[in-house]
Amino acid sequence: MGLISSSKETKNNSGRGMGFLLVFFPDHSDVSPSSSSSSSPTTTLFRTRSSRLLLSKAQSTISICILLLLLTLFLFTLSTFEPSSAVSHRRFLLTRDVTRSSRGVINNRYALQGMGTLFLRGTRSMHDLIVAHVASDAAEEDLRLFVRLLHRSGVTSRSDVVLLFDYAKRFDGLIREENHSFLKLVDAYRNSNQTDSVWGFNLSRFIKNQSKNDTSEPIWGKKTHRTNNNDTELMMTTHGSVVGFDVAELDPENSLSGFMDHVPVSLRRWACYPMLLGRVRRSFKHVMLVDAKTSLFLGDPFARIRNRSPESVLFFSNKHKRTSEIVINPAVMIGGAKGIRRFSSAMHTEIARAAMQQRKKRSSVVSESGVLSQLVGNVHMTKGFEVVGPSESIAEASSLAELRTRNSAASSVKDHDIIQRGNVMAGVIMKRICSSSQLDSSVYSYC
Repeated sequence: MGLISSSKETKNNSGRGMGFLLVFFPDHSDVSPSSSSSSSPTTTLFRTRSSRLLLSKAQSTISICILLLLLTLFLFTLSTFEPSSAVSHRRFLLTRDVTRSSRGVINNRYALQGMGTLFLRGTRSMHDLIVAHVASDAAEEDLRLFVRLLHRSGVTSRSDVVLLFDYAKRFDGLIREENHSFLKLVDAYRNSNQTDSVWGFNLSRFIKNQSKNDTSEPIWGKKTHRTNNNDTELMMTTHGSVVGFDVAELDPENSLSGFMDHVPVSLRRWACYPMLLGRVRRSFKHVMLVDAKTSLFLGDPFARIRNRSPESVLFFSNKHKRTSEIVINPAVMIGGAKGIRRFSSAMHTEIARAAMQQRKKRSSVVSESGVLSQLVGNVHMTKGFEVVGPSESIAEASSLAELRTRNSAASSVKDHDIIQRGNVMAGVIMKRICSSSQLDSSVYSYC
C-alpha cells in the first residue's frame, strides 16, 4: 500500500497551520488480515439483508402459488357441481324460456337444471317415466292425438312425460292447450256421474290415497317445498309432469353428425337418452321409449315390467314391410331404468359403428330397426341389460273392432294398452273421442 503526504498553508484569522492529506492505495496482491476482518461486518450485514429479501420473495411466490391452486380447485368445483337450482349462463342464453305472470313478474319455466321447458308440473314425484320423441315430419294433429290419449289412458296418473323435439317451440301452444283441456276434463268428471265408455275418460285412475305426511315433489321445475296440513284430504287427484327438450340441449355437439350427413331425430334421440337418463337416474324405477307420431296409449303399459328386474328391457316384434322378416319394433321399448339407460348407450355406439360401415360401402342409409335387431342379437353387447322378448307385436288401430266395424272378430280397444296408428288418420280417432261423451266434446277443442 502506498502513502503520499502533502503540506498546505492555510491562512485564517488565527494564523498559520499545517494539514496532512493521506491517500491509501489498496494492494490486491497483499491483503492484511486486519483489513479483511474490518470489512466482515459490512459483508455480513449485506448477506443478511439479501437472505431476508430472498426469503421474502420465496414466501410471496409460495403464497401466490397456493392462492392459484385454491382458485383452480374452486373453479373446478363450480364447473362440476350442478345443483338443481343452478342455471348455467350459457344454457340461460341458449334455452331461455320464461312466462310472465299477471303481476308482471317473470318466472323461469325450465324443466331441469336450466334446460328444457316445463309444460305441466305434476302433483307429486312419479316412479315411471315416458320419453317420447317427436319426428321432424310429425304434424300437429299427430302430436295432439298422442298427448290427448296419453292423458285419457290414465298412464299420466303414475308417470312423468318427456317429449324430445328437433325444435320444441313449434308445438308449445298445442301441448299447453291439451294439458289445460286435461285439467278441465278432470274437474268436469269430478262433478259428474257419467260412466266410462270405450273411448271415454276414467277419473278413478287419477284419484289416489295420499298420506298426510307425503310431501314428495316432482323433480321438474322449481321446488315449492309444500307441506301437508292436518286438514289435507286423503283422496286427492294426482298426475305427472309433462316437459319437453330440444335434442340440441341434450346432444349439443350432434355426436352422430361425424358419421352421417343427416341425422334424423329417430337416430339422434339415442345420443340424448344417456344424458337425460343420467341426470334423473335416481328418480325413476321404470322408463319407456316411444315414438309419438305412430304410437297411441290406451292404458298403462308399465304393468308388463313392474315385477321384473331393474336391468330388464322389453322389446316388441314387427314385420318388415318388404321381406316380411320379423324384426324388433323401434317405436316402443320399456324396462327398468338401469336397463334402459345401459341399452340406450349401447344403441348409440352401435349406430355410430353401423354408420361407419355404411360409409365404407358408400351408402348413407342406416336402418334403425336393423341396427336394433343386430344389437339385441349380439350376446356381447347385451351384457349390461336383460333382453325380454321380442315375443309380442303391437296391434295397429286399423285391426281393432272400434275402428273396423266390418270385422266383428277384431279385438277390442280395451284389450290393448298401447297401439300403433298405422294407416288410420288422426281425425278418425279424434272423432271417436269427441263422440264418446258430451263432457268430452265441451272440454276439447277440435271436436
